Amino acid sequence: MTTMTAARTSSPTDPSRLGLRERKKIKTREAIRTATYELIEEQGYDATTIDQIAERAEVSPSTVFRYFPTKEDIVLTDEYDPIILEELRARPAEEPWTESIRYVMRRAVRLGVEKDARVTRLRTRLMVEVPAVRSRMMESMSVTGRMLCLAIGERTGRDPESLEVRVYAMSLIGGLMETSLYWAANDHRDDFAALVDRTLDVLEHGLPRENP
Repeated sequence: MTTMTAARTSSPTDPSRLGLRERKKIKTREAIRTATYELIEEQGYDATTIDQIAERAEVSPSTVFRYFPTKEDIVLTDEYDPIILEELRARPAEEPWTESIRYVMRRAVRLGVEKDARVTRLRTRLMVEVPAVRSRMMESMSVTGRMLCLAIGERTGRDPESLEVRVYAMSLIGGLMETSLYWAANDHRDDFAALVDRTLDVLEHGLPRENP
């Protein structure tokens, strides 16, 4: 994810509460991801194979596939969606919905971009440059969309299956994906948090009359 737009994981927010088995799973998952990022930076996406990833991560190829169905999933999957949804559900009930979304998206930027800027830039660059990665990202958007619909329903009392909720959720996710692509296509020159704010402004107020 860059911001709620990546393939899913199910890690709880607080790893300290996990058992040994779950902590080992997280460690293995992180080792596979780290190996993948290193290899892609060294030799490119297409040249990086599952066998190479497995060797670098010190696991078997079957283990890689057990954690990640495709190479694209290794690049795109992160741990942030469950955290972000928890944050959204924890916002004050009286807070306007648009303010809750803006707060959570800013939180997502801090988690995803500021925590590991190098990896985030690599992932978004691959979304632009590698059609398979971009295609897989678009497939995963529907999963995130369903999660967001449920969160919106909980916060607003609306039917999560209603047309309005589904349109809003997918507009938000699609907008965030386009923001990531725009950021990467422009060599990550812009401040990503500012771009996310501009995206939310468009969703809240519509297309501005003048260019920013």
